[in-house]
Amino acid sequence: MTPGTTFTQLPPGRHRAHGRDDYIETPEVDTFTLDTPGRWRRLDGDGDGDLDVTGRLIGGCIETLADVAGTPYADVPAFAAAAGDEGLLVYVEACEHDAGEICRHLHGMRLAGFFTGANAVVVGRTSAPGLPSLSQEEAVLDALGGLGVPIVAGVECGHVPPYMPIVNGARGRLVCTADRNELTQTLA
Repeated sequence: MTPGTTFTQLPPGRHRAHGRDDYIETPEVDTFTLDTPGRWRRLDGDGDGDLDVTGRLIGGCIETLADVAGTPYADVPAFAAAAGDEGLLVYVEACEHDAGEICRHLHGMRLAGFFTGANAVVVGRTSAPGLPSLSQEEAVLDALGGLGVPIVAGVECGHVPPYMPIVNGARGRLVCTADRNELTQTLA
């Protein structure tokens, strides 16, 4: 894709909740098994409000980013400063760490300035485990609820099918309403 290319991604309305396809044992399988209905939803206090927000996209896997947040390899405050008034759409997703670990990682990332300049936070759907006293979504709210920005969860990016790609540095527009969920990316 060339700079200026724009593409819009929509949720499929379904996701994979359990199991996996073994493509070695059953090579005839040629489509994702998306066995559970799902949609993007707001986690923040204005969960029923319509959202239409823009910013530069930055983020990735929490388990990886937590180790580099606050270093020259993930200097998000500098990235936010370079974005100027445009601000950021920060996206995160958990691969396999339980909710307690994710909560600690997100708190550390927040303290390292990873969410500086965020206009909204996008949270990928995860199959990572919760704890008896803390779900993955509760972990996100514990760490990021005080940011005062919209938080949209259930997005199909990261380690769960259908693996929606998000391009770091692209200009993003996130829409989340009762009737419409979409992420539009424009390559810079």
